[in-house]
Amino acid sequence: MKLKGSCHCGAVRFSLDSATPYPYQRCYCSICRKTQGGGGYTINIGGDARTLKVSGGDDVSVYHAKLKRKGERRVHTSTAQRHFCRRCGSALWLFSPEWPELVHPFASAIDTPLPVPPEHTHLLLAYKAPWVEVKAGRKDKQFAEFPRESLAEWHERLGLLDAD
Repeated sequence: MKLKGSCHCGAVRFSLDSATPYPYQRCYCSICRKTQGGGGYTINIGGDARTLKVSGGDDVSVYHAKLKRKGERRVHTSTAQRHFCRRCGSALWLFSPEWPELVHPFASAIDTPLPVPPEHTHLLLAYKAPWVEVKAGRKDKQFAEFPRESLAEWHERLGLLDAD
């Protein structure tokens, strides 16, 4: 599926191909919550990094989150690159050098109509804000940390993997 996205002010536009376009993962970590500001969670989808095309790239900035693991005193910088519009602050996509073939656009930046997922995965619930109410459906899965099932595996399990 060809996905097209943009920031709120229109300075940045992008497109990419996705075989895993269902916006089913709801991440409740503090990084997503604070950089996205939406409902206490954010939604990422998967895309092919080789197909990412960006116009307005001069207005794209990158944020590397600061992380402190439980039991550790030192803060370290995440390798993940959170791309956002430097003009309006819209979160656009995440790229992690650990998975160079993937880019994860934020569903909130996608302008293409996305398919409605038959179930959701609520992840990193151990880090959700106390005010956040998890609205989990009957079929939804919930995880304190990361699920073992990947984006592709979820799509495949439900017969939704787009091979085109």
